[in-house]
Amino acid sequence: MLRFLTAGESHGPCLTAIVEGLPAGLAVDVEAINHDLGRRQGGYGRGGRMEIERDRVEILGGVVYGRTTGAPVAMRIENRDWANWRERWRSGDLPQLSVPRPGHADYAGMVKYGLQDARPISERASARETAARVAVGALARQLLGHFGAAVGSYVTEIGGVDAQVPDLPDEELWALAEASDLRCPDAEAADQMRERIDEARQAGDSLGGVFVVSVIGLPVGLGSHVHWERRLDARLAWAVMSIPAIKGAEIGPAFQNARRPGTLVHDQIYPDGKGGITRHTNRAGGFEGGMTNGMPVVVRAAMKPIPTTVSPLRSVDLATGKKAQTEYQRSDVCAVPAAAVVGEAMVAWTLADALIEKLGGDSVEEMKRHSSEA
Repeated sequence: MLRFLTAGESHGPCLTAIVEGLPAGLAVDVEAINHDLGRRQGGYGRGGRMEIERDRVEILGGVVYGRTTGAPVAMRIENRDWANWRERWRSGDLPQLSVPRPGHADYAGMVKYGLQDARPISERASARETAARVAVGALARQLLGHFGAAVGSYVTEIGGVDAQVPDLPDEELWALAEASDLRCPDAEAADQMRERIDEARQAGDSLGGVFVVSVIGLPVGLGSHVHWERRLDARLAWAVMSIPAIKGAEIGPAFQNARRPGTLVHDQIYPDGKGGITRHTNRAGGFEGGMTNGMPVVVRAAMKPIPTTVSPLRSVDLATGKKAQTEYQRSDVCAVPAAAVVGEAMVAWTLADALIEKLGGDSVEEMKRHSSEA
């Protein structure tokens, strides 16, 4: 029902996105999109690129008088660093990158596309592309908000430091995350994480970690059990795993559940006294049978350490076939907090798609009518 495409390179003129399938009549809050773009740029451990870019979105089509028209929405985010690259980019006066960096898309991309230079691969595979995804996800978040759903995130681990996440409602956890430069709701753990990041910076290394995206206010029955590709938890895992450097995703505490007996895993059902049901736990992460079950959706993702490190890594110069070492390219020491914001965007996008699939309708008002009739 929904789809989007992004285009652009890390050091090119801009990033662009085309969003198709949004219903007509959605009020677009551009400053809310810019706020999310700013959240993606923050976080302790970010590199020098974030001091250059000041991401803001420009709506180029599909929005008239502040509302979507049902046509594709076109968006543009300027790359301010383009000014430092323009002349060399246009003249071709850039050194060839023939030494693939371990952990990057360089080697596989060079082989796949028959290239002797990794630059075209690294420019597109760069996590800079996720700025466009955050803009796209912000539109999806605004659509979800019309139907009472909200999305947030927080970081639970960086560099081996585990946060003790307090037992609080999701909104309160999100508020604690927003107040932290590491998006961590545990202040003591955040202090230790900063120390680990400082140590990694001094050692010329990088760190990964774990973040959680949660969603509240979703109706029961998004997704379906009837075909493999309609299971919404699987679609969420796919979306989150598409984020650069994300190497694992789980719904709820899936790996903990795998080590427990069933009686300590499955969320028992109780009458709520109002003719409905309630649950005291959410170990299923908001899903049963590939469908939302009314509990908060919880998606946890593992991010590997950024593969660009000051300390060189062993590689091979594909131009000569000889041993080589990687050369440092400007990068972050840790980008887990930023990845959490990108995670929000991909989760919001996937759930907005499922909501349109469930309710149908070419306009927000038609979707609302269908929602009230359901």
